[in-house]
Amino acid sequence: MSTGGNTSHDGLNGRRERESAAVVTVDGRGIVTGWSKGAASLLGYEPEQAVGRPAARLLATDRAEAADAVTALLRADVWRGTVAVRHRNGGRLELGLVACPLLAADGTTRGYVVTVNAMAQPPGADPLTVDAAVAQAPVALSSFDTEERYIRLNDAACAILGIREEDLRGRDFADTMDPGDHDSGHFLEQLRRVNSTGRPLHYESYTNALTSARVHAWNIHMWPVRDPDGRQRGVSMLAFDSSEQYWARQRLLLLKEAGTAIGTTLDVVRTAEELARLVLPVLADFSSVDLLDSVLQGDEPAEGPLDTAVRLRRVANLAVDPDITSGAVALGSLETYPEASPPARCLTTGRPSLSRLGDTDFALWTGANEARAKMVRELGVHSLMAVPLRARGITLGVAVLTRAQRQDPFEQDDVVLAEELAGRAAVCIDNARRYTREHTTALALQRSLLTQRLPDQAAVEVASRYLPAGSRAGVGGDWFDVIPLSGNRVALVVGDVVGHGIHASASMGRLRTAVRTLADVDLPPDELLTHLDDLVSHLADDDSYAAAAETTGELGATCLYAVYDPVSRRCAMASAGHLPPALRLPDGTVELFDIVAGPPLGIGGVPFEVTERELPEGSVLALCTDGLIGGPDRDVEAGLERLRAVLAERPAEGPAAEDFQSLEALCDRVMTRLLPGRPTDDAALLVTRTRALHSDQVASWELTGDPAQVADARENASAQLTAWGLEDAAFVTELVVSELVTNAIRYGAEPIRLRLIRDRTLICEVSDGSSTAPHLRRAHAFDEGGRGLLLVAQLTQSWGTRQTGSGKTIWAEQVLTHLAGL
Repeated sequence: MSTGGNTSHDGLNGRRERESAAVVTVDGRGIVTGWSKGAASLLGYEPEQAVGRPAARLLATDRAEAADAVTALLRADVWRGTVAVRHRNGGRLELGLVACPLLAADGTTRGYVVTVNAMAQPPGADPLTVDAAVAQAPVALSSFDTEERYIRLNDAACAILGIREEDLRGRDFADTMDPGDHDSGHFLEQLRRVNSTGRPLHYESYTNALTSARVHAWNIHMWPVRDPDGRQRGVSMLAFDSSEQYWARQRLLLLKEAGTAIGTTLDVVRTAEELARLVLPVLADFSSVDLLDSVLQGDEPAEGPLDTAVRLRRVANLAVDPDITSGAVALGSLETYPEASPPARCLTTGRPSLSRLGDTDFALWTGANEARAKMVRELGVHSLMAVPLRARGITLGVAVLTRAQRQDPFEQDDVVLAEELAGRAAVCIDNARRYTREHTTALALQRSLLTQRLPDQAAVEVASRYLPAGSRAGVGGDWFDVIPLSGNRVALVVGDVVGHGIHASASMGRLRTAVRTLADVDLPPDELLTHLDDLVSHLADDDSYAAAAETTGELGATCLYAVYDPVSRRCAMASAGHLPPALRLPDGTVELFDIVAGPPLGIGGVPFEVTERELPEGSVLALCTDGLIGGPDRDVEAGLERLRAVLAERPAEGPAAEDFQSLEALCDRVMTRLLPGRPTDDAALLVTRTRALHSDQVASWELTGDPAQVADARENASAQLTAWGLEDAAFVTELVVSELVTNAIRYGAEPIRLRLIRDRTLICEVSDGSSTAPHLRRAHAFDEGGRGLLLVAQLTQSWGTRQTGSGKTIWAEQVLTHLAGL
């Protein structure tokens, strides 16, 4: 029973397959002689309606084409192809046919057996429904033969290509493509791959449809088509538009990219440019950013929306098409948007504004600016979106986006995305604005604390450079100074407070003021650094300084203090953790000044050592901070070698030699050669060339403690002034010499020494072996003394006292500019 049942079932299936096979026989004249049940089911004609009639009448073509098809059939041994056949009810079917000749005993052709691929339609399917489904499918369907020729296209494919099916059928795909079209070339490459490998594939393509300027995303499937015998007859392709999913992904990627692409620097203009660049081309064809001038200057704008009459400055202009970037407003110029225009409405309401070509507000935006109106006309701008840049309740400016090349206007989804991007950009712009304000304040503070003009003095020729840091860390605490001292000596100072920002600048100001105060006392370099070290240690106890140090993790400073005497030509210096200066001797030899570097300021408990050496006249000293020669990626030792190399360069012969010898030119060479394009730390450079006072400018006498020496001192001083041609200064000088020598004899100790120095001023110095310093006091009416120093102070430009290794020196300085011969 079971076996029999299976056999009966198989027989039924076999009969159905034979009945469903569409077979037609045609004689040599093209007349139908046989008609199977499958043919009747497929085409709707019963045998009596088809047999005996010309086969050409079954073709869905005109008579001439039908005759040609029959002729081709009669001439071929075995014919295969696709034929359009007419259904009984008038419908059209594309069928794959195979025609085999029927041979007589003598080998002549008696007729043909024409078979239809039974797999072309599912059993029992309505051929009109299947054909209509393919033709009207919302996705693009195309078929190609093995020679890459078009066989069939549905309505969607023709709509995308903008060409009728009958104009493409039978044509090679390569003949229909633009040779310069990369996307078409890629499609042909994939088509040939499926033809050659027989394997299906899937890929995505991003291109414009021929009938649309908008970029579309296409999901493309290709697969081989085989006949019932398994032989590949061509390739079919399906493509559906996945643009909405594609743009949704692009928006998500844009939001993700905004986190890293906007706010890469603390520069207001750079941040605005990053926003303008980011929205192209995903969101707009053209973008611009206008900001308040107060934002660019770092000031705090008023809270809330802006007034319609507010003027904004254009800081960014970018476009997909370079012709658009010329725009209606030049970079850096001011713009006032017309009232009720989309940007003005956006600024007054604090909300985005959309407008399209033809809207009243769009006309207001274009009509107020002829250049903008021309751009709209020529480039086809049709959609506009204005988005406010707001952060912390403050409106900073407006971003304007337009579309011209993209035919679709801005929609609400675009507004949401633009608002998100503008909000992130506004926060970054506001951070940059606040940094600009702090940086400007710190820089102004630093400049007010730094030496703006080096004082005139006779000991050295001076040139200097200062370059603030180019990084977001802010200005630092580097400084330098040149301080005139008594006896025509000069103090050279360079220092560096650790850290950046206002606290570093303020600390630098404190230290610079302290150095000047201590220098005025005329302390030796080691003692001065000791007092400065105490000051930094006390600063650590200051609440504001300690809070800043705790925030930055930085505390301390370095300093180099040197004193040069043009009379003795000796230079004494001490270092508190600072770099040694480079020294170029007159013979061209360059070396580092061999000093013992003490600990940085603020360590405490470790003494500083003084290094002293004689410098020939014309020696060049280069003092700098570590920002000039070191850095995160620059070795300090290598930087010092580069500094030595620049100082060691030999001057050129001829007129250029004078410029080469110039200290200003030397400073420029050092800064250019040693600094990177955007230094990360402040760099200070102080370059000096030593001068010397020769024997004809200095006169000195050794005195004893005998009061009679006062008259000798006056007489010697008067004679020296006559030799120098300074007789007009004799009266004041004799009074000063008399008072200072008298004080030294009366209150001091031997040895006593008088020295006169003639340069830009006349300096009188009296030294003795006592360390007790004199001081001014107000003498009463009947006091016999106490008026000497008061008299000296009134008769001279300045006076003072300094401690020496063997006692003290009291000095007084007179101005000589009004005297004859000077």
